Amino acid sequence: MKLKKNDFIEIEFTGKSNNEVFDTTNPEEAKSIGLQADVKPVIASIGNEMLLKGLDDELEGKEIGKKYSIHLTPEKAFGPRNPSMIKTIPLRVFTEKNMNPAPGMVFQLDQHLVRIISVSGGRVMADFNNPLAGKEVDYDITIKRKIEDNKEKINALQDFFFRQRFEFELKEKKVIFKDEKIKPVINVFKDKFKEMLGLDFEVAEKKQEKDKKEKKD
Repeated sequence: MKLKKNDFIEIEFTGKSNNEVFDTTNPEEAKSIGLQADVKPVIASIGNEMLLKGLDDELEGKEIGKKYSIHLTPEKAFGPRNPSMIKTIPLRVFTEKNMNPAPGMVFQLDQHLVRIISVSGGRVMADFNNPLAGKEVDYDITIKRKIEDNKEKINALQDFFFRQRFEFELKEKKVIFKDEKIKPVINVFKDKFKEMLGLDFEVAEKKQEKDKKEKKD
């Protein structure tokens, strides 16, 4: 069975650049590069930007249960290096955040990974390019299985888009979330999710609001 857009699959992978591992779902390899996160196979929907785009594009037409080696040029991986992403920043920007920059260090600054090039005269030259920008990368991938269960698919979407899980129930062709606070997020993603799953996403009305609506009707 060949994979197509919107199929949900579970994959194991190891990504390398210059024969050095930079990302993996293999616990032993993860430990060797200092990955502290919970390392496990990834569930993603093909063609929906849940994986690196170049890698995502390569998965269409592949087969369940097989292993593949995929080579990506910089343009299809993390993009070319951009000289305008090298910036000079006042040292106080770092010290105010209790950071002590030195050449070669990598920091998380304003949700960006920043590599320090030099520190001199109260100024820091920092590179905001992705560390893998301009580099060719290789992925070894095993496609473990195709996901058929809708609950597993919905939880995979929650893990990726929400970074946490909320309670829901499946009712006919609807996915109904119970927590009112997720409503603004569902409104943003519901069209995309319907395209991916063929299901309507909504948030259950509070009982008081439902009673008012029924009374008004």
